[in-house]
Amino acid sequence: MRHFTQLRPRIAFATLALLTTICLTGCPTPPQVVPSVDLTLYVGTWYQISAYPTFFNRNLVGVTAEYTLVDVGLVDVLNKGFEGSLDGTEVSITGQARVVDTDTNAKLEVAFDFPLGQLLKGEYWIVDLDTTFYQYAAVSDSRRSTLFILCRTPQIDQGVYDGILSRLEAKGFDTSKLILTPQP
Repeated sequence: MRHFTQLRPRIAFATLALLTTICLTGCPTPPQVVPSVDLTLYVGTWYQISAYPTFFNRNLVGVTAEYTLVDVGLVDVLNKGFEGSLDGTEVSITGQARVVDTDTNAKLEVAFDFPLGQLLKGEYWIVDLDTTFYQYAAVSDSRRSTLFILCRTPQIDQGVYDGILSRLEAKGFDTSKLILTPQP
């Protein structure tokens, strides 16, 4: 028994070292979010210009997100898109986003209205934003596993888009994985 007691600090140190190594090599650094978001300016309709492919946006075109402020730090969400083509079947999902970083309003947590939706909340981190006119934004999560470029209009100026890509690359995002989203 005394032998195990003597080994306990070494086991704890080895476990801590292993977990640190795993996180340093396997856990991406969370992206920096924008310094401040005025949710009263952020709400409204956004068009998805491009996104990392995910299971929930596969084969969708004409994707939009509509955000409505319902209370301080609480936003209703309506995501819509069309399957296969702009003439395809419209699909949609509703949910609610809650600000989790009140210092910036740039980190939100989204729960969608489907079975287990309250348990499977997603992160919504605003990592790039037109802070003057709120005409474009880029959204990701703490693991950088998702990335969405949004615009207030269905089309975005190429120079503006290239600027967004450059800033995202400087923040460590792999923009080569972005897929353009057809819009009307």
